[in-house]
Amino acid sequence: MHPGKSATQKVATLKPLQIRGRSFTAVALHLVGRPDAGFFDALDARLAQVPLFFDNAPLVIDLEQAEGLDGVDAILRLADDLRARNLSVFGVQSGTAAQAEAAAAAGLISLPGGRDAALERVSRQGSRPEPPPVREVPQTTKMVTQPVRSGQMIFADRGDLVIVGSVSSGAEVIATGNIHIYGRLRGRALAGVNGDTSARIFCHALDAELLAIAGLYRTSENLGPDTPRDNVQVWLDGEKLCIESLK
Repeated sequence: MHPGKSATQKVATLKPLQIRGRSFTAVALHLVGRPDAGFFDALDARLAQVPLFFDNAPLVIDLEQAEGLDGVDAILRLADDLRARNLSVFGVQSGTAAQAEAAAAAGLISLPGGRDAALERVSRQGSRPEPPPVREVPQTTKMVTQPVRSGQMIFADRGDLVIVGSVSSGAEVIATGNIHIYGRLRGRALAGVNGDTSARIFCHALDAELLAIAGLYRTSENLGPDTPRDNVQVWLDGEKLCIESLK
């Protein structure tokens, strides 16, 4: 017997470590030019307009059109300035190899870039693009029978998502398949997040902060006054995000 141990002494056991995957949707901040005083003035104005849009949302800095962000100090300074505005910066996208290396040294990860979709409004009276082929029935459908409040995120990771109610500003609904909203969509809706380009978004009333299908997205400022708003569906036609009234 080992010295100092009795025959009745209990041996501590540890539960095995569990590692589980989770999906999060990040907001991409697109920089054009240098992050100077004018950039931060515009950003502060935007944050004042939609204060809940960025709440608890992971944020990625898009470097594709950025200037002056090639070194560790510049990227770290920008990240600190954004975090001072309560933005949860964790990574960069669309950067060069040198920028990715600098970002890693600044404690940020590098991600592949998303794509900003062209937008097409469609009228049933006129011609419209041929819809994509019907896809297979999803494995499961997730149903939520109450409104989705600001700050909530609902994720259907194996098929369609049905919301019986409205989606508030600052809320996020995500699905690998279609999204059906029987109410007003004010928050963010992301369908086909695993790359399903045939996924669609349906809602009774459209006032969305962001619409995305298979990584192609449009934000609220890109939805003009001629965009259909009542009983609409959203789908992809190639690289274009199409919005059509179902009336």
